[in-house]
Amino acid sequence: MLEMRPNCERCDADVAPDAVGAFICSFECTFCADCADGPLDGVCPNCGGDLEPRPMRKGMALANYPASTQRVGPK
Repeated sequence: MLEMRPNCERCDADVAPDAVGAFICSFECTFCADCADGPLDGVCPNCGGDLEPRPMRKGMALANYPASTQRVGPK
């Protein structure tokens, strides 16, 4: 199950689990759309993998399996 990290690891912007605009790599590194589409150009700076849109978790799924609250900063 995805961790659903709460922030962009580059600029620290909030990325809600139930909103469009978060991108992840296969290791779940998380970035906002501005960073993913801009300076990162769709490539994770940590592993070099592709950044893909993160699926959303909504409603009862989010209530039963809450997103992480632990913020991850730049590496």
